[in-house]
Amino acid sequence: MTAEALGALAAEAHRLLRLRRATLATAESLTGGLVAAALTDVAGSSATFRGGVVAYATDLKADLLGVDVPLLRRVGAVHPEVAATMARGARDRLQATYGLATTGVAGPDGQDGRPPGEVHLALAGPGAGRFGVAVESLQLPGDRAAVRAAAVHRAVALVVDTLGNSHL
Repeated sequence: MTAEALGALAAEAHRLLRLRRATLATAESLTGGLVAAALTDVAGSSATFRGGVVAYATDLKADLLGVDVPLLRRVGAVHPEVAATMARGARDRLQATYGLATTGVAGPDGQDGRPPGEVHLALAGPGAGRFGVAVESLQLPGDRAAVRAAAVHRAVALVVDTLGNSHL
């Protein structure tokens, strides 16, 4: 995806948030702040973007975002339930309407028995959905840079798809 296409997708995410009079916060692991960067590249993003937490280390997922330590011990940091909890943590701790989270393995090596390219995204919101969280699990191809870029695109697209379809 080109930078222009990602910028247009991020602008659409902000447009949908403004329509709902809503805000968004991020919790990122494998993307290391790239989702927040894409969202804040849009002029006027301060009206809808609250901030983000980069919790790259597993212990920070617990300390900063409230991910349950026994869950992390049981399934590791790369898991759909971890992504969902990270999204809820971003939403709660940054006092936003929605929380968006990314976790996964960019590579080149696996982590906790998970292969490179395994990615889990989550968007937590006020809706009834599955505990108010939309989760997307992916196996993304390519090298480290390609996996991270695709994860950023899919994370922003999750916001657009979910808000555009009123799931949360």
